[in-house]
Amino acid sequence: MTRTNVLIAVALLGLSPSAPGFAHDAPATADYSVGPQYDTTHVYVAPEDFDRFVASLTATFGGTSTKKGAFQVTPTTSKTFSQLVLTPAGSISVFGFTTPIPFPFGSERNGYLVTDIDAAVASAVSHGATRTIATFPDPIGRDAVVQWPGGVGMQIYWHNAKPNYPALTTVPENRVYLTPDAADAFVKSWTGFAHGKVVADDKAADGSDIGRPGTHYRRIRVASGYGTTAVMVSDNQLPWPYGRDVTGYEVGSLQATLAKAKAVGVETLVEPHAESDRQSAIVRFPGGYIAETHSPITR
Repeated sequence: MTRTNVLIAVALLGLSPSAPGFAHDAPATADYSVGPQYDTTHVYVAPEDFDRFVASLTATFGGTSTKKGAFQVTPTTSKTFSQLVLTPAGSISVFGFTTPIPFPFGSERNGYLVTDIDAAVASAVSHGATRTIATFPDPIGRDAVVQWPGGVGMQIYWHNAKPNYPALTTVPENRVYLTPDAADAFVKSWTGFAHGKVVADDKAADGSDIGRPGTHYRRIRVASGYGTTAVMVSDNQLPWPYGRDVTGYEVGSLQATLAKAKAVGVETLVEPHAESDRQSAIVRFPGGYIAETHSPITR
């Protein structure tokens, strides 16, 4: 397999090589994260929308993409176009399946690179995750899909060829919408696995942030080696498109970013508005991908 094909396959299966010397019998409390630049949002689009979607990402956020390729990235027969988009605001793995998508692929919101796949999966299970697909081999490594309390799905990756991507300019935000039934259980499980720290827990955040003015919701923010996770806790009776935004991207200027996005066909679904610490908007890219984007408010 050529280096170019390795990079493309990494885009498909999620960037996940290891360095030699990681023991498979490491304790379940170990931190298996590598860095947020190796953590990707998984986006599934129709093949006919694929190229336009990839182009709109780099036009909006900057960055580069690997060469487009067609691969089997699942343990059962399938075929997908795939491309990895590396932007300063976060990495995106794009999939355009030309065959039916095998279960449970498409349900995972993102993928995280780990240093040891067996130990990381065991740790995830010990912290309350459920394997929705057991660890399977791919041409350049191994992968698994897990689900956390509240139905939060993700893929965990490990690969043989170690990539080297530059650090991000800003770290993207994994945005999770949960009811009180699952929120505390999710935070406990995720922080335990990820060695995360709750950096903010606002129990009376302004409901306007989630399209519910005049109400309040709970907003929890967790930081870890995998990046940032924001948990929005409410009854989840949300107006569209709230809850469809699985990732938030921080940019230097929200207005400038939205102008670039509009020029390449990205729709603004929720107009820019002030939240507690940011100016925020929700956009939809060609192909249907919905994302939050924001710039910080300096005080």
